[in-house]
Amino acid sequence: MEYVYAALLLHKEKKEINEANISNIIKASGAEVNEAQVKALVAALADVNIDEAIKAAPVAVAAPVAAPTAGGAKEEKKEAET
Repeated sequence: MEYVYAALLLHKEKKEINEANISNIIKASGAEVNEAQVKALVAALADVNIDEAIKAAPVAVAAPVAAPTAGGAKEEKKEAET
């Protein structure tokens, strides 16, 4: 996953996504570089428009937290009285 993050970082900074730049970012993070993964990622991204891919990606939306109902509070008071 760190290889994809490196590519996204390079894209955001408008730097060329190539093997040397990705390897430098991975090395700077303290991780060991797997040259085969770097080559595969660069080849896979060669014909990808990253801006379009980001726009097309689904966005997960968290469900809203349910508010307690007014009836629930009354029931608790009744239970406490008995």
